[in-house]
Amino acid sequence: MGYYLKELSHLPNLTLLDLSRNSQLIVSFPITRWNSSASLKVLSLYAVNFTKVPEPMSNFFGPIRLLNKNWIQLEQLQLSSNFLTGSIPSNVSGFQSLWSLMLSSNNWTGTIPSWITSLPSLKYLDLSNNNFNGQIEEFKSKELSWINLGNNHLQSAIPNSLLNQENLIFLSISSNNFSDNLNFSMFSNLSGLGTLNLSYNSFSWTNENQAKSNLLESLHDLDLRSNVLQGSLPIPPSSVENYFISHNRLSEHIPSAICNLEFLTILDLASNSLKGAIPPCFGNMSAIEVLDLRHNNLSGTIQTNFSVGNPLRSFNLRGNKLEGKIPRTLINCKRLKVLDLGNNELNDTFPMWLGTLPNVMVLSLRSNKLHGPIKTSKTKGLFPQPRMIDISSNGFYGDLPTYLFENFQAMKKVDENMKTPRYIGDYYYKDSITISSKGLSMELVRIFILYTIIDLSSNRFEGSIPSVIRGLTSLVVVNISHNSLEGHIPTSLGSLSELQSLDLSFNKLSGEIPRQLTSLTFLGFLSVSHNHLVGCIPEGNQFGTFPSSSFEGNDGLRGFPLSKDCGDHGQVPPPTIPSALDDQ
Repeated sequence: MGYYLKELSHLPNLTLLDLSRNSQLIVSFPITRWNSSASLKVLSLYAVNFTKVPEPMSNFFGPIRLLNKNWIQLEQLQLSSNFLTGSIPSNVSGFQSLWSLMLSSNNWTGTIPSWITSLPSLKYLDLSNNNFNGQIEEFKSKELSWINLGNNHLQSAIPNSLLNQENLIFLSISSNNFSDNLNFSMFSNLSGLGTLNLSYNSFSWTNENQAKSNLLESLHDLDLRSNVLQGSLPIPPSSVENYFISHNRLSEHIPSAICNLEFLTILDLASNSLKGAIPPCFGNMSAIEVLDLRHNNLSGTIQTNFSVGNPLRSFNLRGNKLEGKIPRTLINCKRLKVLDLGNNELNDTFPMWLGTLPNVMVLSLRSNKLHGPIKTSKTKGLFPQPRMIDISSNGFYGDLPTYLFENFQAMKKVDENMKTPRYIGDYYYKDSITISSKGLSMELVRIFILYTIIDLSSNRFEGSIPSVIRGLTSLVVVNISHNSLEGHIPTSLGSLSELQSLDLSFNKLSGEIPRQLTSLTFLGFLSVSHNHLVGCIPEGNQFGTFPSSSFEGNDGLRGFPLSKDCGDHGQVPPPTIPSALDDQ
């Protein structure tokens, strides 16, 4: 390969060179004798990893020597996703034809040099995911089309030259230290702007009327997340499809005018201080797919009537003060995948009717006032797709819902062919959920599609643990603690080979701990504390890592890690309960 690269040094008319994702090619590249820079128009060195290029090649082909070469005709330069460090040299010239400069995802530091903002033909600039700091100088080019300065340490005001670009369609300055007093009229000259991302800064506005604007009629993505915006919810331009304004300080009621946005697909209002009732008109929005209203102060009953054919796929109301019943019109949301009504004050029975929705993967009803037994339904095939079922901290009673366990088809198989992680959600919006796992309450900021959970804890369930649970072989977390369950721990739990967390604590379980549980090699958390268990604690595999708190409160248990000695060194005799009776 090196032989052919040497020939490139004798190509005076070379116009395009792409050596992306290959440091070995560059090692053998004769840069010191290369005479093609005068004609080259496109140079792409994406993900080359300069740190792997040995001396003395790195001295020449490093960023400083590269940027100081006289690239008369160069139009596009791609150096993203390398390990380039230090500051970009300030005395660079010879890039007068450059219209695309990509330097993202490196470790550049210092200020953005003036030669970049002075490029007369610049259209595309990506400096994101670096460590640039200080102010941004005014841009000379009038042709800017795509600018990404996100994830740096930039501060002060947005340059006026950026706000007067008629051709600008994409602008992101997210995850910086900007603290302007935001006013949408400042963007009035950006008539073609399609994406505006100001998230994760310290923007504010002193007058909520400043946030209301009929400008930016080409805007389809507006991201204002994680700032310090106060007052009432601003209504974005009618063209907006994705509207993110979570993690701010918005208060007051949600204006019903938000329902007039006919193209709105994602509405993320989470983690504010919005109050009052949920607008009933949400159910009539023809394009809405994601409604995220979690962690606000919303109250009253849910009066939203979802129309037939509603495209809603994610509905999150977690952490409000909502009362009453679960709206039956959710039955019209056939595309619904995620429903999180947790941590409210809903007073209803178990919504078995939701099981007819064919795509529900996540159902969280935790910490409400739901009550009653979970009865068997005559309808077949309910809840075929769930990966997460959480009905903890309610008032359900009676036997555990064996009928539901038998229906959870998606939990009965492990997808061993999945080569890359898949998450619920899409490019614009990743669903999140609060779960209890390994004895802790945590928020999953993304929901891994293979992370399957059943949480029935803190209710009043009685009877025994049904052995049919052995068929749910993809289960990762099982929590049925804090109930009134009796009988033995089923040996069939040992067949849940993917299990990482098993909590059976605070029940009335009796008998011995099945030695089959030692075969669960992924088990990182186990609690059978505060039951009526007896005998020796099994030894082997993960059982040697569990603390004494996993077994405390069982007067008849002995062996490691409890202080009571087990004379036979923890070897558990065969179960005294026949397997047929155990299954029954």
